[in-house]
Order: sequence, then C-alpha cells, then structure tokens
Amino acid sequence: MQSFSQRLRWQLSQLLSGELTRTELLWLLSPHLHLALLARRRATMIVNRVRLVALMFALLTPLWSLIDYMVFPFPLWFGLAAMRLTASAAFACLVVFYRPNGELFDTYRSLALLFAIPSVFYVASYTLLSHYQLSGVSAAIGAGYAFLPFVLLAGMAIFPLTLLENLVIASPILVAQAVAGSLRWASLDWPSFAGAFWLLLLITSVATMAGMSQLAFMIALVRQAIRDPLTGVFSRRSAEEMLELQFTLSTRSQGPMSLVFIDLDHFKDINDRFGHDAGDTVLKNMSVAVGGNLRQGDVLARWGGEEFLLIMPHTSQDQAVAAMQRMLALGFGMRPDGAPLTASMGLAERGADQCADWRMLVELADSRMYQAKSGGRNRMVTSEGEVCAPRP
Repeated sequence: MQSFSQRLRWQLSQLLSGELTRTELLWLLSPHLHLALLARRRATMIVNRVRLVALMFALLTPLWSLIDYMVFPFPLWFGLAAMRLTASAAFACLVVFYRPNGELFDTYRSLALLFAIPSVFYVASYTLLSHYQLSGVSAAIGAGYAFLPFVLLAGMAIFPLTLLENLVIASPILVAQAVAGSLRWASLDWPSFAGAFWLLLLITSVATMAGMSQLAFMIALVRQAIRDPLTGVFSRRSAEEMLELQFTLSTRSQGPMSLVFIDLDHFKDINDRFGHDAGDTVLKNMSVAVGGNLRQGDVLARWGGEEFLLIMPHTSQDQAVAAMQRMLALGFGMRPDGAPLTASMGLAERGADQCADWRMLVELADSRMYQAKSGGRNRMVTSEGEVCAPRP
C-alpha cells in the first residue's frame, strides 16, 4: 500500500508534469531538502516582496482613518486611528530595517512580522468595535474590518512557499479569527461565523496552491540557471556562488572544507581524433560516473572545458584524500577508443592551507592540479606534495 507521501508526490507529478523531477516535487512540501543556491535566492525574493507589501500597508493603512472619521463617533475613531498609526509605523520599520541577506531564518522572521502586525491590529480593532452598537453606514464600515483576515490569507499567494510554510503562516491568522469570534461568544451569529471561517479555509487552500506553483516555476528556472546545459552538473557561475557560501559557513564554524580541481587527461586528443561530439559524450559520461559516486553534500561543477571542481563541505584533507582515492580506483568513465578515462587533480583545504578566501582555495587547487599533470597524470597532489596514485 502506498504511503501518503508517495500518493501526494504522484498527484503533484500529474499536476506539474514535465516541469519538475521526482526529487524536486518533494521540495514543494518542505524547505529542508532545498539546494543552498535555491534557498538563498528564494530567501532574497521573499524578503523583497515582504518589504514591498509592508510599504504598501504603511502608506495605505492610515488613509482609511479619513473614512472612519466620517462615520464613527470620536472615541471610536480616535482609538482606531491610534491603532492604524501604530501598525503603519511597524510596517515602515519592516521596510527600513529589513534587507535580504539570503538567510532563511531572517526570511521567516520577516514573514512572521508582516503577518503578525495586521493580525494584532485585527484582534485589537475587533475588540474595540465590539464595545459599540453601530447601525447604518457605521455598521457597514465596521463590518469591513472583518475582511482583514481574508486579505492576509490571500496575500500568501505572492510568496513562493512550500506546503509546510503556508500552513505555518496561515495557522496564526485562523487562530486570530477564532479568538475574535470567541470575544463575542454570547452575540455571535454562528451560521455566519462558520461560513466565514470555511471561506478562510478555502482562500488558504487557493493561496497555498498559488504559492507552491510559484515555487515550482522558480525551481525550474533556478535549475536551468545553475546547471551546465551539456553535463547537467553545476555551472561555473553557480559554483562560484556556492563556494562563497560554503567558505563563509566554514570560516564561521571553523570547520573543514575541501576543494578538488579535476582536469581530464589528454582530452584535446579526444576532440582531435574522434570529434567534438565524441568529446561531449565523454564529458557527459564522466559527469554521470563521478556524480554517482559523490558523498551526500558534495557538489560537482563544470569549471570550463574539461575542467571540473568538486566542492566538499565539512570535509578534512584526510577525508577528501580517502574519498578521491576511491574515485580514482573507480575511474572516470571510458575514452572513445575503450581506454580508461583518467584525470589529474589538485586538492586544497581551507584550514590546512590557511586560505583567506575561496578564490585562493581555487587557485591553490588549480596549481596542484598542474603539479599532478607534470608528475605523470592520473593522480592527485595535496598540500604536503603527496601524490595519491590510483590503487593497483
């Protein structure tokens, strides 16, 4: 019997056929499996949209006080105006003091503040309005305050969020609606309240699907932008972004980070003898061979031509040497003439080599790769000048 997650993934695959891979479909459910590059770009987009929405609310929220002034008694108007100015100031602070930094935690905090400000305003204004007996136009304007939760939930649709994130954001708003209803327990019109709450749930569902659709589109675009079109591994541009991110994390935590520069041996000879199509096939087969033997967390990127970078976060030099010895023994695929494809490699590690930035790490690994070439190829050179030859 299929599990719930399997059934859900199958349903999503039918709705998004051809747009996402089976693995990427799971990214629509939770952010925990997202690639670091996707997480950073999504975090930046969400914060920018949070600031845009906050700016709109900061400007428009006080303006409604003019309508309140014409229809409400002065004490009620004054209380609502004070709440509006407070909310507007909070929205303005969100615009001024928040800047995208690519960190998901800060993104969640900005979203929480964006939805918390109007939620608190809604409960406070609903409480104040409940102390007045309004009629006619005043009652109609007062009833308009009850639509704020609908606006908030519909607003989720502009953010590329996962299913889990949408549920977490919507829950406090739905709870606020329930609290507001409980404050008027004795006089509450239960059929109207139940209908309104059901409509809120419906809007939540539609907004959630809209946000997940945005996320699916973003995943597809990011995949195209960060992957090398020939081999399917990461492109040089995305590798530079990932190197900067991983180097920063490694420096902050004082943890290890290794980098291997890989250059395929005698690749020009393949193009000259068998043609560029054969060379492209060799590059694709090599990417598959290496990619199938990567450890979890390792990243392979095409640096240019027949040059590749292997980024190994949380990996010491000794661990990297052991991993690459296994890869040397397994090989990098076959040449068109049936001979084994070999590579020359240079290894650098952030802490052991005392690199100040990721560019220095790449240059050092590149230099050692040339040492491996001059030393006979089909081997790897480390910081100690050690040549790690393939196992017999």
